[in-house]
Amino acid sequence: MSELALTRARRQLGKSGIEVSSLAWGMWRLTETCESASDVVALSNTVLNAGITFFDTADIYGFNGTDGFGDAEALFGKALAEDTSLRGRIVLASKGGIMPPLPYDQSREYMDSALNASLTRLGVEQIDLYQIHRPDILTHPQELAGFLESAIASGKVRAIGVSNFTPAQITTLSRFLDTPLATTQPEISPLRIDPFDNGELDQAIRMGLTPMAWSPLGGGRLMRPESEREHAVARALGAVADAKGIDRAVAAYSWLMAHPAGIIPIIGSQNATRIAEATEALQVQWSRAEWYSVFAASRGAPLP
Repeated sequence: MSELALTRARRQLGKSGIEVSSLAWGMWRLTETCESASDVVALSNTVLNAGITFFDTADIYGFNGTDGFGDAEALFGKALAEDTSLRGRIVLASKGGIMPPLPYDQSREYMDSALNASLTRLGVEQIDLYQIHRPDILTHPQELAGFLESAIASGKVRAIGVSNFTPAQITTLSRFLDTPLATTQPEISPLRIDPFDNGELDQAIRMGLTPMAWSPLGGGRLMRPESEREHAVARALGAVADAKGIDRAVAAYSWLMAHPAGIIPIIGSQNATRIAEATEALQVQWSRAEWYSVFAASRGAPLP
């Protein structure tokens, strides 16, 4: 039986011309595991040595419900200042548009301030990819598009994208943009397969968007399943992983990467060993029978 093509080690971010690694590293838990800039520098070099150049953060990372807003960006900014070689070796992505406790605000005034605050915390003049974190349904998309265009024109941002937007919201926002969106960042995992059926990935292919998958391990539930469905998916994924001699997490990453939309999983681990191990996904091939066995387990029903 034919196997799905080997994953490419590098990908383009949409039509932006920016090249990134096929895996990204996320900083959602950065402040939980790193106490100093030196810790972040050491971890960042581990990530880079593994071949991962795409670093993803957001202004809300570090927020604990009460305080800590901007802490992950600020800590990473200190690392960039401590090791000035880092900035030139990475593609830096950040996100904005969530403002606790509202929780969403994508007015032109707020987004201008959010972007400038991110640049200040990171200590950089330009962010390679800036994404709107979650949609604010009270902001007209033309106003949001105006902010995104100005961010590009000012040189503060190289490429733009969205996170957690529906296909309809992406279509509508794009209607008011001259600069094409480069990325979309939905939750995708063997436990969250909606994007395969609801048009999100079909739209990404049609519009040339690069999908970035957050929580590709289902928030860790693939490794520590609890519900009956989670156990079923973990068993299906584990059966393939065991046959290929790889870890279940590596199997999950490679399962997503086998999709023709060119999904980039965002590794949430802050453990150097687990991050390095994740790059084994680049060498994993899936047969269609193997891939659909996991998909069917997630659906909870045989394929029609």
